[in-house]
Amino acid sequence: MDGVGVFDDLVGQERAARTLRRAADGAAELLAGGAGTGMTHAWLFTGPPGSGREEAARAFAAALFCPDRGCGHCDMCHQVMIGSHPDLETVRPQGLSYGIKDTRQLILRAAGAPTLGRWRVVLFEDADRATEGASNALLKAIEEPPPRTVWLLCAPSPDDMMITIRSRCRVVTLVTPTAAAVAHVLATRENVPPDMAAFAARAAQGHLDRARRLAMDAEARGRREAVLSIPASLTGVGECVTAAERLVKTAEDEAAAVTSELNESEITELRKVYGEGSTGKGLSRGLIRGGAGALKELEDRQKSRATRTKRDVIDAALLDLVAFYRDVLSVQFGAAVELANEDRRADLETVARSSTPEDTLRRIDAIMLCRRRLAANVNPQMAVEAMTLSLRKP
Repeated sequence: MDGVGVFDDLVGQERAARTLRRAADGAAELLAGGAGTGMTHAWLFTGPPGSGREEAARAFAAALFCPDRGCGHCDMCHQVMIGSHPDLETVRPQGLSYGIKDTRQLILRAAGAPTLGRWRVVLFEDADRATEGASNALLKAIEEPPPRTVWLLCAPSPDDMMITIRSRCRVVTLVTPTAAAVAHVLATRENVPPDMAAFAARAAQGHLDRARRLAMDAEARGRREAVLSIPASLTGVGECVTAAERLVKTAEDEAAAVTSELNESEITELRKVYGEGSTGKGLSRGLIRGGAGALKELEDRQKSRATRTKRDVIDAALLDLVAFYRDVLSVQFGAAVELANEDRRADLETVARSSTPEDTLRRIDAIMLCRRRLAANVNPQMAVEAMTLSLRKP
């Protein structure tokens, strides 16, 4: 099995792949009545954005279900990769948090016996969004799991999870892939021209999905250009306010584009469930009235998802700005490092000449403060305006 299969898709994660391969071997040994060396019932996948936490967890799930421990070609592996395996429960919190009600329902589903007789796996993406109550409920489930249930939790850092949860999980730490590794994947798997692959990998700073979007979507490249033009545009207070408005408006538009089609399909499906379009005297009206509460709950979830998406878009833009000023700092110190924004070398050198390294560090701090404010639910327009004003100051 070594050298082939689902783990080969984990770009730049050779160490994590070795750990997961050994665990998959242990899981097969456990099913056969052995000791199950290296296998445990709870895992925590951590790593920076773009490192592939969810991809690693999904590959491990495939290896647990696959008779060949993750061949990548069988029906079991295919079902996991497209999300249709009956024993795989994938949780993707779409709002700002994941509450105790949803967690309790999840725990009940996870307690069922495997349909196909091997494992029942819960893949919990963004598990750090679980509320305190939800985390406590999750802790109890992890402490006393059914014998064939495996929990795969994903979070940016172990510190983002309750200490009692992470102490009961085996932690798999993923790293940011190198630009060269990402460029190789784009060129060999996506047939992206080498120059474009190199640019996208460098600009995405090791984030494979973002690199893929930059390489294959002209609109994504245009949004990046708009963000990176902000530093040069901050010539006055009015320009700072305008730049903030534009960034927030772009995030709102992108969030609406991402969520609107999904919202409509969810509402249509819910109305069908509650009888819209049904025939029979009094049937449709009664069922629709009975579904009013469910419709309101769905609309609240959709609103929360839109807010989350908007903040995620703004956060991605802020990380682009951090990368820009980090490159400015590298130019100021004459560091012999690869620049994420080499394609904007002239802008970097202009800002580097007109400011000091202390100014650059202060600007990076201002961007990171904006990220913390957004995470604390500060109004996005106010938070971004405060940031742009700080970026303008000499």
